[in-house]
Amino acid sequence: MNSEIAPSPATRSWREIPQPVKPRAMSSGGRWRLVMAGVRSLALVLFIAGCGWGVWLIVGALHEDPRRRPAEAKAVPMRPPELKTMRDGVLDHAWLARTLELPPRVSLLELDLDQLSARVLADQQVLTVAMRKIFPDRLEVQITERTPVARVHVAMGDTPRDLLVARDGVVFFGTGFDPLMVRSLPWLEGITLEQDGARFQPIPHMADVARILAEAQFSAPHLYHQWHSVSLARMELDREVEVTLKTGTKARFSAKGNIFVQLAHLDDIVERLGRNSGARARIDLTLGREVPVTLETASADPRSVPLIGGGVHASPLFPRSSSKTKREL
Repeated sequence: MNSEIAPSPATRSWREIPQPVKPRAMSSGGRWRLVMAGVRSLALVLFIAGCGWGVWLIVGALHEDPRRRPAEAKAVPMRPPELKTMRDGVLDHAWLARTLELPPRVSLLELDLDQLSARVLADQQVLTVAMRKIFPDRLEVQITERTPVARVHVAMGDTPRDLLVARDGVVFFGTGFDPLMVRSLPWLEGITLEQDGARFQPIPHMADVARILAEAQFSAPHLYHQWHSVSLARMELDREVEVTLKTGTKARFSAKGNIFVQLAHLDDIVERLGRNSGARARIDLTLGREVPVTLETASADPRSVPLIGGGVHASPLFPRSSSKTKREL
């Protein structure tokens, strides 16, 4: 008996099985979440596009030639410039207006800040300057000023002038300072001013001189107010300055030594000289603990008097018990 083997059916997937059941419809909460996700995506895209557009506008405004800008923007006149001065400056808005020399009804778009900054820095009382345009009509000028530490008498042509000197050696005319403060500054001597166009070259070694003056002003103001002049004749070679007091007494300081100790020596000697009416002396403070003093009498016959020295060493406190010193004065 012949039997025929029936072919086996081909393998089928479960996806081909009919599914008469309808899929479950999306709930209202799911639809709301889907809508909100789309809204957030759209908002993010709009935000990025807005930022890019704003950056493009700013870059275009910064690089745009002012001559190509609308005439309406140039027609906005600016307000008077705003001055901000640091470090207790004395320059005012009237000085700024004279210095900038802006034409009437000028607009911000017409200003060349580099040129205006050069005008401000031409006054050597100004140390630094920064300018900023604030549209549509404001110009902000921020400066730092030099502070004078001494003054110098200069013959400029036929007109002598009293100029001020800053701690960095810059010589300037000085505007707005209190006259009493200016008159309290000591004069500089023993220097040669070299002119560079309309200005003078800075005085060398003024940082060391300013350090001596500052130490005297804050540590011994009663001494500082007696200082009439400071000579820099020995500064280049010996790093020494000679101070002349209003009484005529001269004191030599070493810029390499301890200024406070030298001031203490000078204070002691000046006090003892004050007990002799009209006494003047030459005091050498550059030798450390030994301080030779040459006393000048009224007859202009100087005699050497070792107030502190000649083998006698004084401590920084200067005890008053030395009968030898008192007798010699």
